[in-house]
Amino acid sequence: MTYQISTDLTLPRPLDEVFEFFADASNLEAITPPELKFRIVTPMPIEMRAGALIEYRLSLFGIPFSWLTEISVWDEGRRFVDRQISGPFRVWHHEHCFQAVDQHTSRVTDLVHYSLPFPPVGRLAHPIVRPQLERIFSYRAERVRELLA
Repeated sequence: MTYQISTDLTLPRPLDEVFEFFADASNLEAITPPELKFRIVTPMPIEMRAGALIEYRLSLFGIPFSWLTEISVWDEGRRFVDRQISGPFRVWHHEHCFQAVDQHTSRVTDLVHYSLPFPPVGRLAHPIVRPQLERIFSYRAERVRELLA
């Protein structure tokens, strides 16, 4: 079964600044909850483009794991997509979209399609995983607002 999470964030910054912030992989650590112990393993700086691979290490529910994603779509200034190559999900497809509301305001929308490993277990685990993902995205929005305000 595939699930979906979507978020919408309006920021008082021009589109080019907002896109630049999200396009810099080194900012991921700053917008991820500290208890996940998230760190990027891929040497920095990472050239963001279609085909770029990014490897992370993190801990979820106290279990450490590696996660490898690929930037599968790169549309400079408008959108990009990262998808899991290997990691904790059976499917992870995260689309980041950027839009200018006006000259000084931008809108960021995220759409994530994901499915959990082992479908029968996934249905049982989803009530545990979903709130965790919602909390991660809520933390992310709060931190982005703080850093770009």
